[in-house]
Amino acid sequence: MLKNKVMGCKGASLALAGMMVLGAAGAQAQGLGNSPYSRIGLGDFNANTGGVRQMGMGGVGLAAPNSVNINELNPALLYYTGRTTFEAGFNGQYKTVKNAAASNRSGNGNLGYLALSVPLSTKWGAAVGLKPLSTVDYESNILQDVTGTASAQVLKQYKGTGAISEAYLGQGVRISKALTLGFTASYVFGTVDETTGTTVIINNSTATLERSVERQHVRYSDFGFRAGAHYRQKLGKELNMNLGGVYSFGYNLNGQQTNTQERQDVTSGAQLIPATIVSDTRGSSYVPALAQVGVSFDNDKNWSLNLDVAQQQWSKFRSFNSTGPALNNTLRFGLGGELTPDPGSVEHYFQRVSYRAGISLAQMPYQPSGKALYDRSVSWGFGFPLPTATALDATTISLAFTYGVRGNTDVLNSTLGTSNVQESYIRGQLGITLNNRWFIKRRLQ
Repeated sequence: MLKNKVMGCKGASLALAGMMVLGAAGAQAQGLGNSPYSRIGLGDFNANTGGVRQMGMGGVGLAAPNSVNINELNPALLYYTGRTTFEAGFNGQYKTVKNAAASNRSGNGNLGYLALSVPLSTKWGAAVGLKPLSTVDYESNILQDVTGTASAQVLKQYKGTGAISEAYLGQGVRISKALTLGFTASYVFGTVDETTGTTVIINNSTATLERSVERQHVRYSDFGFRAGAHYRQKLGKELNMNLGGVYSFGYNLNGQQTNTQERQDVTSGAQLIPATIVSDTRGSSYVPALAQVGVSFDNDKNWSLNLDVAQQQWSKFRSFNSTGPALNNTLRFGLGGELTPDPGSVEHYFQRVSYRAGISLAQMPYQPSGKALYDRSVSWGFGFPLPTATALDATTISLAFTYGVRGNTDVLNSTLGTSNVQESYIRGQLGITLNNRWFIKRRLQ
């Protein structure tokens, strides 16, 4: 266990100081490694950045139509999925989390998302799917001196696990030759468990150590909605411009929050005093609105260049009890592109491979000591079409990777020994896309 002595502080610094010393525990099953920032708000929030194709381009694609991959990032683009398409993504991550005094490494992998898109007519496409909305995954320990005595210390242990997901139904409809509109309805659900353990350690004492544990279990379920639009304009013989916009409406995410207390033997983990329910109430957390706009250029053949901007109103976030540091509105910028040298090449397989790259800069909603924190990343990816493709079906294996740095290790209070947290991560995603032409009208001979 990594240790550091802190005495506490106030405001936003207090919440972050509570995560300054990182436990050495491994990753939890639902997350992708210990992430101290997931302790705040709804956790590590997925700001509608799409699937494996978009990840390889820096999380952009609001205005980038594609007939192979499912682009549910903007529901208006579902119209462009010409064949019935199934897509699954699998995530992996390895990260290093550190502050000014200690560091911790962790990693994990899990199922990223599932999606199925079906063209319902020549002007109408729809998709159903399951994807993550946010993840809570952290563990930290703080060793504090007891004021007025040198023989006692208090060990605070914080741990959180859980995830919130959304199952969605999206539809995209062609309104005119250049304009498509889309709408997505989601069922949002999940659970988050957080515990705080307090142990008083008396130096040179042989007494049995006891830990007081406070547990909070929240079960969420509600509905969310998203609307999108896409406009495509030809600028020249081999140049097109696309404009896209998506608005995810803010909503109250209703849930049931249960708080319990118990006392444990530190050595054996046995309960000394059974868990007692302190409160069991219904309430809600407000998921703030997210506005996204994008522009892209392509030649309708083998390349595209994309720029996306997103803004989310985290200053309006409220939880069950409105505790924790105030959050701030965020901005995110992404720039990325895709190139397939020769999609129809027969002799050279790697001419048919899609190559992707992108960069991203995003504000984080936390501002300790009034200073903004950022998530900076670079991404790259590939789309490998299997050579067994026919006019009726095709399979594509996609890979995407992201290297990024979140936050910094700036000292918040030199007297108390507190500092910010920095996460350096490498993420990978494997995507499998199956395209098949359904509902073919057979001709009678």
